[in-house]
Parts: sequence; C-alpha cells; structure tokens
Amino acid sequence: MFSFLPKEEKFFELFNESAKNIHLGGIAIKKVMEPGADIEKRVREVKDIEHQGDTITHEIIKKLNTTFITPIDREDIYDLSGALDDVLDLTDAAANKMVIFKIREATPEARSLADIICQCTAEVVRTVSLLGKGPIDSSHFIEINRLENEADRVLNEALARLFEEEKDPIKIIKWKEIYENLEEATDRCEDVSNILETISLKNT
Repeated sequence: MFSFLPKEEKFFELFNESAKNIHLGGIAIKKVMEPGADIEKRVREVKDIEHQGDTITHEIIKKLNTTFITPIDREDIYDLSGALDDVLDLTDAAANKMVIFKIREATPEARSLADIICQCTAEVVRTVSLLGKGPIDSSHFIEINRLENEADRVLNEALARLFEEEKDPIKIIKWKEIYENLEEATDRCEDVSNILETISLKNT
C-alpha cells in the first residue's frame, strides 16, 4: 500500500558517519593526553571534531523531521543521535579543561581514561555499522560495558590517589573534573550501546 513511500535508509549512513566522528574524537583526546603533547593544538582538533559532530546531529534531526517513513522508530533515531553527540560533548569538555586549567602534562590516569574512550568509540563504530543488518551480536554490547566498567575502576583509583597524594586543593578540583568528564564519556558510550541493543531487539 505504501510502496510509493520507501523507508529512508540514509539514517544508517549518517549514524555511521557520526560513530566514526566520535572515534576521531577518541583518537584526538588520546593525543591530548600524550606525554609532551602540544595540548592547545590538540584541544583545537577535538573542538573541530565536536563541531563536525554537531553538524551531523543536526542533519539527522533535520532528516527525521522531513521523513515520513523511517527505517527504525523515530524516538530511537532521536535518542541514538543525541547519545552519540553526548560522547563528543564530554570528550570536548575534558579537553577544554586541560586548557582552561592550564594543565601542562596529563597524569597516567588521564592517559588511561583517554585510551579507554578510544577503545570504546572504536567498538561503537563496529556496533553502529551493524545497524539495519539484522540482530546485532551481543558481544559488542558486552565489550562496551566491560570498557565502561574499566573506566569506573580507573576513575576510582585516580580519585583515591588524587585525594591521598595531592595537597593543593585547587589541583584536586581541576583533576577531579577532568577525570569525571573522561569517565562520563564512556558512560555515554554505554548509553549508545543500550540504545542500539534496544533497537536490535525491537527489530529482530
């Protein structure tokens, strides 16, 4: 009956583009935290990637508002686009604070968290690429959850060390905010995973 109104499949292309972009953000935040990094230059790279993410998100929402038949539920498209954007927002927030707080060198814990973000976003790319191709293997969701749990562990250890060893309360505040933004980026990756799992189950 509605064959003359085909489902708009471009959403899957845009989600893949968005996922690849947040992985670029993961790679970029890892470079921010590298020993001897030109932090201000690397932070600008993160900001450029974040702006590109906003552009992709706006394109998804614009298409959603002008498409009659969508390949998956409209609310799932909206939620997934927002969750992907949130990953980059938090990555960008952590990077910005490295400049705002005039941090000259990242701590080992910040490097560990940035590395986990990079791994998480790589797994998000792999998972999003399966969207619209049938049920998504649960191993992808399990891996993202494992990485988020690892980030929780690193955060807890980082905060414990910070409060035990750092005597300057201003430095404590600065690093606490950066650590928490980095860990929250992995939380948002898990949100993406949960939404993808819901979509996969609903469309099986």
